[in-house]
Order: sequence, then structure tokens, then C-alpha cells
Amino acid sequence: MTAQRHASELDEVLRHAVGAAGAHIGVIYLLSDDGQVLFLDTEIGLPAQVVKPWARLRMNAGAPAAAAVRQRQLVWAPDHQEMARRFPATALALPYPFAAAAAPIQTGDRVWGALALLWPPSHPSELASHEQESMDAACKKLGGLLGQAADSGVLPPHTGEPRVLLPTPGRTPEVGQAVAAALYLDRFRDGCLAFSLEGRITFVSASAADLLGGDVAGLLGTPLWEAAPWLKNPVFEDRCRAAVISQETTSCTVRRPDGCELRFYLYPDSTGISLRIAPVPIDQATQPHPYEPLDSSLRSLQQADVFYNFVHLATALTRALNVREIIDLFADQVMPVFKAKAMAMVIAEGDKTKVLGSRGYGSEVLDHLDGLSLNSVTPAERVLRTGEPLFFSNRGELRHMYADAPDCDDMAAWAFLPLAGSDGGIGTCVLAFAEPRPFSTEERTSLTTLAGLIATALDRALLYDAKERLAQTLQETLLPRSLPEIPGLDVAARYLPATRGVGIGGDFYDLIRLSDTLLMAVIGDVQGHNVTAAALMGQVRTAIRAHAAAGATPGEVLEHTNRLLIETETDLFTSCLLVQVDLRLRTLRTSSAGHPPPLLRPPNAPGEIIDVAPGLLLGVDTDVDYSTLEVPFPPGALLALYTDGLVETPGVDIDDAIGALAARLTDASEESLHQLSNTLLGPAPHTMRRTDDIALLLLEHRMGPP
Repeated sequence: MTAQRHASELDEVLRHAVGAAGAHIGVIYLLSDDGQVLFLDTEIGLPAQVVKPWARLRMNAGAPAAAAVRQRQLVWAPDHQEMARRFPATALALPYPFAAAAAPIQTGDRVWGALALLWPPSHPSELASHEQESMDAACKKLGGLLGQAADSGVLPPHTGEPRVLLPTPGRTPEVGQAVAAALYLDRFRDGCLAFSLEGRITFVSASAADLLGGDVAGLLGTPLWEAAPWLKNPVFEDRCRAAVISQETTSCTVRRPDGCELRFYLYPDSTGISLRIAPVPIDQATQPHPYEPLDSSLRSLQQADVFYNFVHLATALTRALNVREIIDLFADQVMPVFKAKAMAMVIAEGDKTKVLGSRGYGSEVLDHLDGLSLNSVTPAERVLRTGEPLFFSNRGELRHMYADAPDCDDMAAWAFLPLAGSDGGIGTCVLAFAEPRPFSTEERTSLTTLAGLIATALDRALLYDAKERLAQTLQETLLPRSLPEIPGLDVAARYLPATRGVGIGGDFYDLIRLSDTLLMAVIGDVQGHNVTAAALMGQVRTAIRAHAAAGATPGEVLEHTNRLLIETETDLFTSCLLVQVDLRLRTLRTSSAGHPPPLLRPPNAPGEIIDVAPGLLLGVDTDVDYSTLEVPFPPGALLALYTDGLVETPGVDIDDAIGALAARLTDASEESLHQLSNTLLGPAPHTMRRTDDIALLLLEHRMGPP
């Protein structure tokens, strides 16, 4: 099998599947070798410019094709409202009515990709048996062809440039009939024009040529947007996309450069679009036209800023890290657009509801919503359980379905919207309005789409918050809750975690009491910001404590701990600094495994760097020795141990930063240990995205006998 023959056979299967199922659009997605991305390989029924944003889908994308591959089963969305509920990102990007089905292409356990078909919105709510059978047969055939191509070594690489197949042309009229049809259309005062899916003019009447400012011969075969550049109008382009995707008649008004307004009526089929172009009478110009096009959900609200606000909301949600930010975004950007007066987001927690956040509701309403049993008969509970939205245009509609609904708010209309997470329903968004509101189909779809976007972000934020709490609890457990009291020694320790979103860190410190006058000060930093780093940090602390208690010197403790890390076969390395403090002999014995050097401020003297030799990081090499340096530690002296988060700043030499830290130690000679901690931490990177933890351990030898 050649690559060309392979492509030709795939194309034929796609053409047959589209025709057999009665669809007007069909696409084949192929899965990348790493299983993380779907690439659009072949499509029919869509212009190339419409396809481009969908040429590459991440496997976690909210799109039917990705869901079909993830779930390994057919996915069916019969209308735009269902699309908005289940795949809000797709509904927002393609805000047009259509029905869609996607099925995985697989052979045995091997999934090759997905086949997706689209139908006009007039399609029945159920997928017909012959339609599903045609998709099943196509997927089976495609799987076999892809398997053969892989075995033959002709499976083409994913280029990101899909093959665009031309639709099967309609009937070709006889010459006499074609001439008669052209003469017939030329008699109309309105212009008639047809163009292909790729935008090339295939027919134009004389009156249409006049309205576009050209002649028939010069316009035929020319791209429409080159023949009339003023049609590069967002409204006209949007109506063209709507016509192609929904296969429904629509219209719009466009103003020519000379100020004349033209009304365009678009009649689509699977091969292109026919236009009827009518000049708008001067006395009706800029006035609403009596013809009301079948608009898509987000456009039909007839508010100029609606779509902009929704796109802005979707963009902002990708940056939102926590629940509070998401609720504020919804309240600030959605409630004003729909003129909602109050909002509450409710999730399931155990067997009861919990209010995550609200805007505009008083305590009485929130108290009612908070703590409801999931077995109660309420709109919020029903939406959470079924995943289907509920809309009540007035209080009478609410009473008709829920006669026992309490009068705890003074609202007149409500939308109860499902917040569906990755593994099912997570909650309900209650949106309330001060006046009765007849929710149109378009408004219902738009609100459901928005709730889906919010749910995706909320699901991520709740998971993030749970992981953050787990990480914080783990880290607090691994760090010492308190430091031992040693006669003749004052001690202070501080720990600053990296900013939110970076993850749990591996910085640690410890103070091990060996006797009344002997102790071991420890500070270190495990590579990475995750639970694995924190767990390794706990192992390192435990090993150091055990070897120090057995009487090993600082260098020997590091050697034993290094061998332990290598035996655990971890991929993470650890820097560590040990200082054995002997208050009786008034000495410090220190060893380093690639850690920043300690600082010493002798009594009545400037701060200085203890120049201990930095050995290799722990976990790098089994046969490594760590030297030990001994220095005096007289009464009145102060020792500072720290991690690199305190001194590492982009663009600043590390030696200069450590020297500056020693200088601050000197300047703060009159400060208490608590004040000194704040002074040393003050210049540390306190930006919104501090990427490293900071640990600081201070020991001061008090004056007088130990």
C-alpha cells in the first residue's frame, strides 16, 4: 500500500459515511503517538479557514471527538443546548445550531482517532439506527485501513494540515437549461450569486455584478472577498459560517463603501452558498429589517458586547486559580450582561449542599440553600442530580413545579444551571432576576454554555484547592512543630512557601538536641515542588536525625544520608548543610552538600561567610566524602542558616546576594531574633509568583555560662 492509496481509501470511507448518514460535514481525527493530541486528518463540508482552529485537539479538550476517544464510545449531541451543557468550550467557539456525533476509530484495544459527523439542527433528537450503523461501519473500515498503513510503514506523519475534500457536485444542467436559468435570474432586480465553500464565485447575475461593482466575466472564479473586499465584514463572515455549519437560511445587512446598504440572504447546501442581494431602500436604511434571521445562541441576545464579554470570560477563567476568583468573574462579567440581580453557586458536599459563593443574595436565602439534603425536592437538587437546567420565567411557573418552594427571596424569575465537572455533576448555579423573564431558546443555550465554562474552571479550582490543602498539611507535618529549648541558646526559625500555584516545596530545617550543650542544626532543599519532593525531604530529615543521634560527625551524617538517597533510586537531588554546635567548647563544626554557606556574626563584629567546602549534592555519587570545618562560636555570636530561595534572584550574582545578606546581618546587630528574621526576609522576592520556598534558621549564643 502506498501513502497516496492509503489517503485515497480514507477519503472514500469518509465520503461514503457522510452520504450514508445524511450528514453535511464529516471529519477524521487521528491520535498522536503519545496519545495526547488529536490531529484533524481529513474533512469534508467545511471551508479551510473554519477548520484551522480545530486542526489540533488536546485529549482533555471539551469537544465531542476528544470525549469519544477518552470514553471509547459514541458521543451524541442532538442540539446546541446539549452541546452547551456537555461541551461549553465547543459551543462557545461554534455558536451555531447543529447536531453532532463522534465515535472512536479503533481495532481491538488500539484507538486510532475519531470520526465526527454534523447534521442540520432539524435532525431528530435521536440518532437513527442506520446513521449509527453507517458510523460503526466507517469506524471499523477506517481502523482496518489505519492498521494496514501502520504495518506497511506508510502511515503519514501528522502535519497539522488536514486534507479538505470537495463535496460531491450537484446535478449539471443541460446548456439550454443553464442559459434559460441565467436569463431568468437576470430579470430580477435583486442580485443572485453563488460561491463555493472556499469562497470562489461560481455564478453571478448581471444585477449582482452591478451591486458588487464588477462585471459577470470578471467576477466568475474570483474569491468573493477579493471581488468585494468590503464584505470582509465580521457580521457577513459570521453569517457565512452559520449558514455552512447549520445549513439554515440566514441574513444580514452590509454597508458598501459608498454608503448604500445591501441586504444579503444566504441559502446554503453542502457544496456552497447562494446569495440573494437586495438594496435596502433609503427610508429603511439602518432600521431593523422585518426578516428575523435564525441566529445562533450567543448572537441572538442582540447586545453588542455579549460575545466579547463571553470570550473575555473564557480567557479570564483559564487564569483563575481559586473558587473566589471564578465566582467574582461570573458575577462581574455575566450578571450585568443578562441583568441578573442575584447569584449563588451550590455544590454537593457529602449528602448535603454547600454554598460556595454568592452575589446579591441575603443571608436568609443563603441559609436556605446551604445544608439542603440531596434527597430534598428542590430545583437546585434536581439540577445537580440530573445535569439538566431548569428555567422559571415567573413565580407561577416555579410554584407549578415546586408548590412548597419557600418565599425566601423577592425575585421574579430564575435559571438553575448545571455545573458539570469532569466526573459528573458538582453543583448548581442559581441565577435570579428581579422581573419576570421569558427565557428564549437562545438565552437558555447561552446561559447553559456559560455554566459549562464556569463548571470546568470550578472543577479545576476545587481540585487545585484540595491538592493545595493536602500539600500544605503534608509540609506542615514534615517540618518541626517546635524547636527544642537549649540553655544558653536563643533560636528562631521561619518558613515561607512558594507562591500559590508553584506547588509544595522541599525546603526543610531542623534542630536536633544531642545533650544539654551539644546540638545539630540542619537546613536543606530537596529538588522539585511536588509531593515526591516533600516525601523525600521527610526521609532525609529522618536519616539525619538517626545518624546524628548515633554520634556521627556532620560529614559522616551527610555520607550516610547520601548513600541512603542513592539506594532509594530517586531522581531528585538534595542540598544540605549541617552545623554541630558545641556550647561547652564554644565551637561550630559544619559540613555542606552543595548548600549555600552559613553566616556567622561574632560579638561586636560584622557578619561573615563561613567558607565551608561545598560538597556534591546528596544523591549524585555514592563514593563521596564530605569535609568538616570547625570555627569558634563564642557567647554573643549569631549563626544564620538559609535556603537558596532567600538569595537567588534572576540577574543577580549569587555571591553578591550572599554578601548583601551578611551585610544586613551586620546592620541588624541590635535587633532581637524575631526582628532579625523580618529584616533578613524583607528583601526576599515577594512577587505574585515567587517560585521557590525560603527557610531560615537563626541561633544566637547568649552571653554568660551555658
